[in-house]
Amino acid sequence: MKILVTGAKGMVGQALCANLKNIKDGKNRTRPNIIVDEVFEYDIDSTQAELESFCQQADFVFNLAGINRPQNNEEFMQGNFGFGSTLLNTLKKYNNKASVMLSSSIQATLIGRYGESDYGKSKLAGEELLFDYAEETGAKVAVYRFPNLMGHSRPNYNSAVSTFCNAVANDLPFTVNDRNAVVELLYIDDLVEGMYDLLEGKEKRCEYDGLLPVEKENGKYCYVPLTYKVTLGEIVDLLQSFKAQPATLLMPSIPDNSFAKKLYSLYLSYLPTDKFKFELRMNFDDRGSFTELLKTVDCGQFSVNISKPGITKGQHWHNSKWEFFIVVAGKALIEERNIYTNEKVSFEVSGEKIEAIHMIPGWTHNIINLSDTENLVTVMWANEQFDPKRPDTFFDPV
Repeated sequence: MKILVTGAKGMVGQALCANLKNIKDGKNRTRPNIIVDEVFEYDIDSTQAELESFCQQADFVFNLAGINRPQNNEEFMQGNFGFGSTLLNTLKKYNNKASVMLSSSIQATLIGRYGESDYGKSKLAGEELLFDYAEETGAKVAVYRFPNLMGHSRPNYNSAVSTFCNAVANDLPFTVNDRNAVVELLYIDDLVEGMYDLLEGKEKRCEYDGLLPVEKENGKYCYVPLTYKVTLGEIVDLLQSFKAQPATLLMPSIPDNSFAKKLYSLYLSYLPTDKFKFELRMNFDDRGSFTELLKTVDCGQFSVNISKPGITKGQHWHNSKWEFFIVVAGKALIEERNIYTNEKVSFEVSGEKIEAIHMIPGWTHNIINLSDTENLVTVMWANEQFDPKRPDTFFDPV
């Protein structure tokens, strides 16, 4: 399949082209039913000759080209309707009935605050043009009325989320006019997955009940069902917690497929390179060092312990806290003793065969570096963050 992407240098276009190339080059094997032979990239600096060539060859067209920040409102119609006409006429010129996807906007509903939107009017005109084209040629078309999109794009342009991410990551001032304002957001990776569904003929069809897409098997429109409705206040509060993570080591809760997880990924894409690295506090003594690596809201914390040759560490027990000890370099003896029955167990472990050992509540435990010359490096996980006011740690030699 040869695929034409117009607006290839925009936020959606860049992401879609990069991911289509992953399929083409065999780097992404999650969609075996999609065969990509070529990706044609067309943008404002492309030539008419290139458009002619692409329209002759394309088996599928993603029309993402459009104007959203013109110098005057007339440019909306020129960019969003005018180019659509050029594209479709070029396809007709070569009798190419390739399927065509159109990136439209929820503003095309012209409902509520969008009622007088020149942008919305131009998008609606582009939709009707494509539906007429389908009626005339029999080509399959797919019109997506996207809500606000969330992906790496130019800040201070047309995405509040990108503006906030860039400002927080780069210590720049920003303004939130209404923390309670609700926005509906579609994340760029979810949009791309929706485009994969379209290529496989598994797209979600819908009709619109006002601004709301209602799934319908033979609906006139298409939509990506996974979006997030959040307030601007929630967005900036999450971003501030992400920014604080190198200092607090606390990773906010980011459940799978959550808005927070996707926002964190987007935030990181705006980090300046001098913030890619941050220092961790190493606590040294004559036995070695202990460094907290990462703390989580609900899944404890990770640390790394370095023991000098011959050193024994630990010699304590916990009521409820439990841990994993994972030796990653060196050789160690881990001993545990039940404080009630005096039953003992021991484990000889090394970085040559990485294993995880439970530190059981009610069992005092230690870890001994068996080497006379090399440091012992142990990754440790505890089921709770360390609280100096309630350490739940009691000295008792094994």
